[in-house]
This record gives sequence, structure tokens and C-alpha cells, in this order.
Amino acid sequence: MTERTRPTPPSSPEVRPVALDAGGVTLSGLVAEPAAGPPRATLVALHGGGMRADYFDGRAHPDLSLLTLAAGLGHTVLALDRPGYGLSAPALPRGLPLAEQATTVQAALKTFAAGRSLGAGVLLVGHSYGGKLALTAAAAWEDDDLIGLDVSGCGHRYAADPGAPSGDRGHGSRKQNWGSLRFYPGATFSPGGFGTGDRPPAEVHEARLWPGMFPATAARVRVPVRVTFAEEEHWWRHDEESVASLVAAFTSTGVRVDRQPDAGHNISLGWAARSYHLRVLAFAEECLLRRGHRPAAGD
Repeated sequence: MTERTRPTPPSSPEVRPVALDAGGVTLSGLVAEPAAGPPRATLVALHGGGMRADYFDGRAHPDLSLLTLAAGLGHTVLALDRPGYGLSAPALPRGLPLAEQATTVQAALKTFAAGRSLGAGVLLVGHSYGGKLALTAAAAWEDDDLIGLDVSGCGHRYAADPGAPSGDRGHGSRKQNWGSLRFYPGATFSPGGFGTGDRPPAEVHEARLWPGMFPATAARVRVPVRVTFAEEEHWWRHDEESVASLVAAFTSTGVRVDRQPDAGHNISLGWAARSYHLRVLAFAEECLLRRGHRPAAGD
């Protein structure tokens, strides 16, 4: 069993597993919903390479879960195992290119939405490779229910070779993926904690193509975007000039770049996760306000 196919039990009773038809492929994941009433909005959370949906569920410490935090504040969170991970791994052993992943994720969301409210709209939340997927999906989004896009651990200029062998400043490098270990609860690295596992070959191949794909992708995004770089982000260049270049690529929408102190690349697994997730939810509220959504009495 690999990291891509291991079971992912929820870390709290408010979170439950889900399996969704996505155009003939089953995507697994985790979901948390408000205890009462329809959600204010629905967050669709997409994990990075070698991780799983429980990246957003804080197994090392209950206060780090985006799912429980957001559901408690009135939002639904659907954290999906991306195509090639979880239940879809046997059917998609090589994974899928980003464009096909985006189509599959939107099909899964349509299945999820059947018979339930998504609230006032959908906010895509993507980390690392999931950030590339979120951007790709937003660029191709046809419905008007997408309210915004929140990305962490993903830029447009690599600071390290995404195809380098494990342990050589590559995908398996501890420094690249984690930064300082003091940023994380000790249980993160205990047996049964988080590791960075194998990635589907399709995304390994496509990773090196991302800098060339990014400009056209960003130019097609039509919703507000927030990009967060951790204090110790070693995968991506986020110097002043690189950030200016990233922002300039979003020609049709507004983009904001934030910094997350006391965090490494895997922000949602560290002690800073709650701070980061609250900022995600604040951004969701800004996107709702921009759409004219006002809190109802009692919200």
C-alpha cells in the first residue's frame, strides 16, 4: 500500500468519508457540513503531490483541521482525493493531466451538489499541485457559481527542480516539503502521521511544464484570487520581482499575494494552519460580499 492508496479515516466525528462518481471514475475524499441550515458557501479543497484529502483535516492536532473549522463557521468543505489518488488510483494508475483532472473534479462536484445546496457559491482551495489544479479548473469554469480561488504553496517559477530525485532537493526532500520541523506538531512525523508519497507519472511529467502553462491559465481566471507563500517556502520563487510577475499574469481579475509567518510549504499541517485557514475563510467572506451576498439574520 502506498501513500496514494492508503485509507484516510477522518480525524473527527464532524468529518465523514465520501465517494463520488466523476464521469465514470470514483473520487474519494472527506466532507464536513454545517450542523444546521444550508452552507454560506462550499469550499472544494485539493491536496498536493503525494498527499491525500486528509491534508486538510489536521490529524496531528484537532485545531488544525480546515474541515471542522469551516463547518463550524457555516461552510461546507469537500476535500477530494485528486484523480490518481485514493479510490481512483486503481483506475488511473498514471493519474491524469491537469486539464483532465479539472474536468473530473467538476464532475465529482456536480454529483456532490445533486440534492444539496452549495450555498452562495464555490471557493476552490488548492495546495501545491492542488493549486495548479485549482487554477486550471478556474480557468475552464463555465458556471457562475465559482466565487474565488485560494492557493497556497504554488507559484509560477520554481526555486527547485520538480523532477529531481528524492532526497536531492526534489519531491522527497524534507527541506523542500516541510521547512523547519519546529513549525509542525510532533505527531505529524510519528508512525501513521504524514509522509510525502509517490505521485502519478502524469503529474510528475507535467510538473516541469507548469511555468510555461501558467501565463495562459492565469489570464483565463475570472474570479478573485489569493495566493499565499509560507515563510519557508522552498519550492517556489517568491521574491519581489517574481511576485510582481505572478500578479501581472492575472489580466482579467484581481489577485492578492499574502505571506504566512511561522510556516513551511505544508501550511495546513503546521501550527500556523488555523491562522491560515481563518484567512481562507475571511477571503471567502470577501468573495461573497463582492457577489452581493449578505448574512441572513442569525448568521
